[in-house]
Amino acid sequence: MSDTILRLTFFLSILIILIMAEILFPKKKRIHNRKDRWITNGLITLINTASVNIVHIAIPLIAIVAAIDVSNGKMGLFNIINFPIWIEIILTVIILDFIIWGQHLLSHKIPFVWRFHRMHHTDRDLDVTTAVRFHPFEIIFSMFIKITSIYILGASAIAVIIFEIMLNGMAMFNHANLRIPFRIENILRKFIVTPDLHRIHHSIYIDEHNKNFGFSLSIWDKIFKCYLDQPRDGHKDMKLGLKWQNDKPTKLGWSLWIPFKKL
Repeated sequence: MSDTILRLTFFLSILIILIMAEILFPKKKRIHNRKDRWITNGLITLINTASVNIVHIAIPLIAIVAAIDVSNGKMGLFNIINFPIWIEIILTVIILDFIIWGQHLLSHKIPFVWRFHRMHHTDRDLDVTTAVRFHPFEIIFSMFIKITSIYILGASAIAVIIFEIMLNGMAMFNHANLRIPFRIENILRKFIVTPDLHRIHHSIYIDEHNKNFGFSLSIWDKIFKCYLDQPRDGHKDMKLGLKWQNDKPTKLGWSLWIPFKKL
């Protein structure tokens, strides 16, 4: 319960700060009004939370519980190799971030997985709420990958909590419709995924949305040649979403049904 409160406190705090920053320093003009998008994306978040809880009841495995189970059972790499806790935390954050990057890459390369992930890409405006706009089936799929990784690593609960807070915070940050001064943005992108970098990933052009898969660290895209510095149309003029779509991503039913539509 304390873990849930801690993560929820960080989530809401970062959410409020970024919403205020978006209002004060917007990068792009909106296509849809906030109310329709926020209601739909908010309802998707509630559905995702309910879906994870249902799976949690049926199969009692979530990231933090898995980490505690691993520690108690002395399973996994970090329970075989006895690293100091600070090294274990750093390695856990780096390795799990790479795994999430790999999962994101595969969600674009595997047609069946892409059917569900494309709901995230149908948002024609990009802001902090896009960070939680994922199909419930993709959330459950992601949870199982994360849990499996935690068991293999033998990651401690504190390391997983830190990673979860960082992942949620960075996802909201790099989806934000936020204008950052060029010099600051240019320094940040050397280490982390900035809003400008991730916005390219939401371009309507296939060659651009198959770049910049990172959520937190920008190094993985650079290592695996998936890094794109700037969009061809510039950030202010670039179009977001998918080429074939209409104006219905603000509709909840349309968004949830998109994986099952034949295109």
